[in-house]
Parts: sequence; structure tokens; C-alpha cells
Amino acid sequence: MNILIFGPNGSGKGTQGAVVQKKYGLPLIETGVIFRENIKKGTDLGRKAKEFIDKGELVPDAVTVPMILDRLREQDCAGGWILDGFPRNLAQAEALGEALDKAGMKLDYVIEITLDRSIAKRRIMGRRLCAADNNHPNNICIDAIKPALKDGKMVCRVCGCDKLTARADDQDEAAIDKRHGIYYDTATGTLAAVNYFKKRTKVLEIDGTPGVQEVSQALLAKLS
Repeated sequence: MNILIFGPNGSGKGTQGAVVQKKYGLPLIETGVIFRENIKKGTDLGRKAKEFIDKGELVPDAVTVPMILDRLREQDCAGGWILDGFPRNLAQAEALGEALDKAGMKLDYVIEITLDRSIAKRRIMGRRLCAADNNHPNNICIDAIKPALKDGKMVCRVCGCDKLTARADDQDEAAIDKRHGIYYDTATGTLAAVNYFKKRTKVLEIDGTPGVQEVSQALLAKLS
């Protein structure tokens, strides 16, 4: 089963991708990891990518797409894969779709975690990090994972640590709006990429508004 997963920052896309990964035993392929591994190994594509990265430029699709295809051809992907983080726009979607066709790789599903833009922004800004363990989920805007209260002070809902902080980039509204501007763009952005695949394969639209467990249940029900 070969899957692309989409969702705006703040939608819980990464969490849901991990749920599908665990359920079906599929490798979760993230483009950032692919870049780092190719650069570390000094592959031809990695060296080309590094040249652009070092100049502060975007790596062109002519380098990125073959790098992704190479990863999808590895042995652990023989039974299927979940690709996260690419494509981010319509041009990349077209390039990836053409490359998959040429490689004879069938795309089985596209998962789209949908979420209102204003809710997504609030969720990003509501994230809180536990000083004891950053993996403890705390978010002041999500009822299911709101920090607990102790003596009138917010504490980690998992371990009770009283040192909760917000990441600086999670409070940068301009940066959030810029990322969301790309994602929610239906003309050339990420949603345009989703719409491109809607013409080619089955797209599972999952409402990301409910809690994590409810979203997971809805997603797995549609995949089964």
C-alpha cells in the first residue's frame, strides 16, 4: 500500500502518519530525512542538493524527485510506504506523479487531514513543551491534551512538570501565516497538489478537528 499524506501544520498530520505506520508496518518516508541521508552519504544527488542548500536556494524538483524515487525503491519499501512532506505545490505534484508513472509505482491512497486555517493556527500557537520530556503532548487549545492545573498553575498533563514553555517559532504569527499561505493555496500551493491527485487516485479526506484518537479511528476505518 503506497500512500501520500497531506495536512496543514497544526493538523496532527505527523501523529496520524505514525498511526498508519504502526498499524500497517509501512516505512514513513520524510523528505527532510532523505536530504540529510543523501548528503551524509555523499551520493551524487546528495552533493547536488547540498550545492543548492549551501547557497540558501531551494533544491530543484529535478534533484528532489529522483532522490525520493531512489528511497522508495529500497527494500524496506517493497511492501508499501507513506510519503510525508512532498509534494508541497502543484508543480512538484505533477513531477512526482509523472515519475511514479514512469517507475511503475502505483499510488493507492492520498490521505488529506483537513482543518480550518484559523483552528490550525491556534493549535500551533497553543503547543507547550514539557521541560522533563518534549514528547509529552500539551496544548492549551486542544481539550484532549490540555495541560493540567495544580495550585492554579499549568503543569504537564503527563508527568506534572511545572515548566511548560512555547517554542519561539510557534508564536511567530508571520511565519505561521506564510507556511499556511503555501499550504491552503488552491491555485499553485499544496492544496492544488492534493486536487491534482484527486484526479488520479483515491483521496481519503479526514476531518482533523476532533481529538487525536477520534481522527485516528476515522482514518483507520477508511483505510480498512
